[in-house]
Amino acid sequence: MEPVKFNTKDRPDFHKVLRKRVNKYFKENNISKYATNGMVFKTVFMVALYLVPYILMLTVFKDSTAGVFAMYFLMSLGMTGIGLSVMHDANHGAYSKNQKVNRSLGYLLNLVGGSDLNWRIQHNVLHHTYTNIEHYDEDIDTQVFRMSPSQERKPLHKFQAYYAIFFYGLMTIYWLVSKDVEGVIRYKKKGLLEGQGVTFKSALITIIIQKIVYLAFFFFLPIYVTTVGWGVILGAFLMMHFISGVILALIFQPAHVIEETEFYVPDDNMSMESNWAIHQLRTTSDFAKDSKLFSWYVGGLNYQVEHHLFPNICHVHYKSISKIVKETAEEYNVPYHAHKTFFQALKSHFSILNKFGKGSV
Repeated sequence: MEPVKFNTKDRPDFHKVLRKRVNKYFKENNISKYATNGMVFKTVFMVALYLVPYILMLTVFKDSTAGVFAMYFLMSLGMTGIGLSVMHDANHGAYSKNQKVNRSLGYLLNLVGGSDLNWRIQHNVLHHTYTNIEHYDEDIDTQVFRMSPSQERKPLHKFQAYYAIFFYGLMTIYWLVSKDVEGVIRYKKKGLLEGQGVTFKSALITIIIQKIVYLAFFFFLPIYVTTVGWGVILGAFLMMHFISGVILALIFQPAHVIEETEFYVPDDNMSMESNWAIHQLRTTSDFAKDSKLFSWYVGGLNYQVEHHLFPNICHVHYKSISKIVKETAEEYNVPYHAHKTFFQALKSHFSILNKFGKGSV
């Protein structure tokens, strides 16, 4: 991949001053940037919310169709909670200063059908570095949607605001069945596997084995143990993934693909107009910052501005540093996007999807 060059002359002191102020906050309050006891409790809770219903399905509710669906429903909430609140911090190296702990908890993504390797490349390397930059940020590069004004508009896109929920629901199923294999092949061509210290062969074999093990435990074993029939298990399993996909998409998309954020294509010199930190603020938005329970469940990812600027800080600290980020942004005349409620963020997301689909922007 040809690297994108950010403009280091654009208010170069902004990121330096911001980092200094945030570091000062942790030092003066004698607080670690990593997980707290509350974060450890959340980790246990989310893993239990995923595994306990699974065990109950194979024992207490093995003869009940309603029970099987109820357990897979609870698993969908645990699956999403693991993705948003646990493995996300771990794969960013923000859960613990001990990288073995981060790597171990990062593997939880494989427990819910994903690939920690592909996630680190797509999310940490591409999305966080090249947020909302076409052909680099894979979160906005998709054939199903038009998520940038510079992308080609196809006739189907006219209806994307209406069919979005359906395809969002297929997201984790796509990861499980096809996307991770497609991704590792694509990352080999882009030379991105070397940065993770793996070969293409080992990565591909590992991903295939992970998928087989996941399906063996969470799909085929329930078919074998329960008496409800394979059709019920298939329906409940797909329901679990659909619910999780919708929740995940509706948390991540309103942070970047909204009316207020900006979208970019590098110029002929592969250069951007802003430095990296300011670019993050122009392409990212917070939402529902006053909702404690919501923020707790989604792993602080309603504080996406803070997360993008400080991905190595555990999300339990984002609310505390958000005031510092906002004040520093205002001081340097840098935009700080935020919606007061989650509904407002969703409205903005679907509004821009509609505009991109109709070609009005």
